[in-house]
Amino acid sequence: MSYRFDPHGDLIILPARLYRGNRPEVVRLALDTGATRTVISRQIALYLGYEPAALREQARIITGSGVVSVPLLNVDRVEALGKAATNMRVLCHTLPSRAAIDGVLGLDFLRGERLVIDFRAGQLALE
Repeated sequence: MSYRFDPHGDLIILPARLYRGNRPEVVRLALDTGATRTVISRQIALYLGYEPAALREQARIITGSGVVSVPLLNVDRVEALGKAATNMRVLCHTLPSRAAIDGVLGLDFLRGERLVIDFRAGQLALE
């Protein structure tokens, strides 16, 4: 599946769907090939019915402000770029409101796929 993006923009922002049960939530995820794991905002996690504060499993991540522990949760289904991943473990972290995204699509979602990013054409394809 291919997706058009603004090759002059600061981020490549992709529409995605996160599911808890049969209930989807359409979100905006920034593509980040430098991120090992996919991250969703606490606000989206709460909206889907997860309670991040109650999650026992934590992961340590490196951010611009240092190393922090964040909740690790299982999202029933993540869909983006024509691909679906079920029971996907994602990090839950507070994102700055000025970021205007709901999370980050990381390498864990992309592994095993062929990702082509054509900046001249403003086209991205996951094969």
